[in-house]
Amino acid sequence: MADAEAYATWGDGPRSLIFIPGGPGNAVASAFMLRMMLQPLLRPLVDDGYRVWVVTRRRNMPEGHSVADMAGDYAALIRDEFKGRVDLVIGLSYGGMITFHLAADHPACAEHFVAAGAAHEITDRGKDIDYRMALGVSAGDRIAAGMATGEYMLAGDRNRWLRRLLAPLLGRMMAGPQHEYYRHDVMVEAEAERAYSAADALPRIGVPMLLVCGDRDIFFPKEVVEEAARLTPQSTLLLYPGQGHIKASSNKRLGSDVLVYVKTRQAGRPDGQGAGNQ
Repeated sequence: MADAEAYATWGDGPRSLIFIPGGPGNAVASAFMLRMMLQPLLRPLVDDGYRVWVVTRRRNMPEGHSVADMAGDYAALIRDEFKGRVDLVIGLSYGGMITFHLAADHPACAEHFVAAGAAHEITDRGKDIDYRMALGVSAGDRIAAGMATGEYMLAGDRNRWLRRLLAPLLGRMMAGPQHEYYRHDVMVEAEAERAYSAADALPRIGVPMLLVCGDRDIFFPKEVVEEAARLTPQSTLLLYPGQGHIKASSNKRLGSDVLVYVKTRQAGRPDGQGAGNQ
């Protein structure tokens, strides 16, 4: 594995899965993160014979490094370390934004692509929350980072007291196991998110792709996700009703639904049978 990216692995199956985690922030997944947050998603895939590589963005990214540039970093990693192709790429949230560009610009690097908790545009509110979180992390202000993070789950003035109560814990979680470039990189990612749009990339995606999102996502609203599906020529859209960004991204069905999608395609049935819009 290239030195520029940090990673964690799970499973020893014969099929390869690159998991691109959310952000902003490129700390390697801790054992706690794998066990408590990613296990519900990844366990069905590991049990089905995938070896999962949870790979962060590269370290010490240059100023102005875009989401499309990050996709190029992953494509180079797959070329150099996986002989140019993996069986499955799953991008979650920020990782899903990267996956759109990966599928558009580097379609040969994976057999199947999944973008979960992401679309081609992000709301101004979502950009603002993530930018304030990144500013807090970069400045070493865990309270500010935790207060911003709390808005994912506890929005509104009436929950401000609860966000403040939980801010130290949430701030520690978002800070993660920092490396020497972390405070720089989190701001590069936050700036890239503020400039992000994949509207031009989606029509260029020439491979089948699964899009998964909650229909109450404050970062990627239902109508934006549906537009992303319309813009992506061979997309299958799966919506989790009544779920927001965090809940949909950690939905216990997600890993199983990805498997249904992959096996449906491998069996040669039309896109969407067995997964479909929900």
